[in-house]
Amino acid sequence: MARVRLYIFLLFITVCFFKGSAQTFKMNILPEGLQRAYFDGKDTVPIVHLREVYVFPKEKFKNKREEAKYNKLVRDVKRTLPYAKMVYETLIETYEYMETLPTEKARHEHLKRMEKELFKEYKPELKKLSFSQGKLLIKLIDRECNQSSYNLLKAYLGSFRAGFWNLFAGMFGASLKTEYDPKGKDAMTERVVIMVENGLI
Repeated sequence: MARVRLYIFLLFITVCFFKGSAQTFKMNILPEGLQRAYFDGKDTVPIVHLREVYVFPKEKFKNKREEAKYNKLVRDVKRTLPYAKMVYETLIETYEYMETLPTEKARHEHLKRMEKELFKEYKPELKKLSFSQGKLLIKLIDRECNQSSYNLLKAYLGSFRAGFWNLFAGMFGASLKTEYDPKGKDAMTERVVIMVENGLI
């Protein structure tokens, strides 16, 4: 139960972190029916952004144990990645909505309502996460939000309480200071994430 509360609290704080990094978001959406273009002196040339195509060599395993480890990573990424993406999307939506509220009291009341709703909605699913999935979720939140969970907590709650929650996470073998390293120790995870995002696995 304590582990579930930690994950839900982490999701909530990350979602509500709009005082710092969220202020740097800029929405630049073109109205429907219009196309970006530039004029080259003679003609109008449309600007088209093509989707990146990823091609990976077939995975080779030294033994059954290594294959099982890879299959577990695929399963865990598929399980936790939607939560990390939800945090990022809700982060933007929350910031935009909070900007419309007139007072600090109204913002505080809205955050309290959100906390209850998030706990009610995600408790049953987060309760099923394993220790390894919980640690992966912390990394994937860092990947999506470009901030470690500890830094998000520190910015929102202050150093003391961030330290407390990091110590609490440590009791479950996790660290909120864990950063995602897509070109180093998390290279295989990054590959799996990209493949999942592109429907390749």
